[in-house]
Amino acid sequence: MVKSLKIVVTGASGFIAKNLRKYLSEKNIESVSISRNDFKSFNFETKIVSKTYDEKKILTKIKNSDALIHLVGIGKQTVSADYDMINTDLTKHVVNLCKKSNTKKIIFLSGLGVSSNTSLGYFISKYNAEKQIINSNLDFTIFRPSYIIGKDDLLSKNLKKQIKSGEIIIPGSGTYSIQPIHVSDAVKIILESISRLEFNKKIFDLVGSEYITFEKYVKLFSKGTNIKIKRINLERAYHNAIRNSKSDLGIDDLNILIGNFKGNHKKLSKISNVKFQSVVELLQSGRLL
Repeated sequence: MVKSLKIVVTGASGFIAKNLRKYLSEKNIESVSISRNDFKSFNFETKIVSKTYDEKKILTKIKNSDALIHLVGIGKQTVSADYDMINTDLTKHVVNLCKKSNTKKIIFLSGLGVSSNTSLGYFISKYNAEKQIINSNLDFTIFRPSYIIGKDDLLSKNLKKQIKSGEIIIPGSGTYSIQPIHVSDAVKIILESISRLEFNKKIFDLVGSEYITFEKYVKLFSKGTNIKIKRINLERAYHNAIRNSKSDLGIDDLNILIGNFKGNHKKLSKISNVKFQSVVELLQSGRLL
């Protein structure tokens, strides 16, 4: 039984949030979960649906919370929702909600590769969101995740969709590496970060211990399916992303995928009580398919 806590989760209908909320419920932890879209609630959870994260609807319900875990974000822009609107401006609004509600800490998921030197629009919006939090005078922990994987993560869903179509596409060489972490490990670390001082006012790469090329990841993921794997040149991949808003990989999806970003796993594992699962072993077992 975990010490009595009250946790707020934004972006409640998303993949990471669903797994986190389920974990909190299993630990009998009180939570207040907020989403712009309707969602099914768990035990010990207060549900709030608000398109605009309306202060009047939210403030009294989150008052005196131990932490707010901010999981709202978009990885592909549209004409009605751009990076600044969702990743930066909404974070500013959430920071203000924390202050007004006397919420003690904010935990934010940024992105692996975010830095002051970035030139990517997605990373810039996340970096500006980080600054809103760091300058807020609130206690905080910022995580910069690589691919967080599990049964219904976006990468797995994309690959499953391609398997059904009969062919998996690899942009470019496929020799660039990713550093995925399983969602069950990620949510355990997020919960640890709420009450442990070692996490306070720090930034961590939220990554697994293994680097794996995208080509190897795809081959292991699709093992036993006899699926055809096809490489396409990057020019064609970017052309599809630019011209088709419904393409499986957007422009910044491609930028992140081929960016070869590597995180510091040792810094996190040194202070965490979580034993990280091997993503390679998970892929070989077929548990992600």
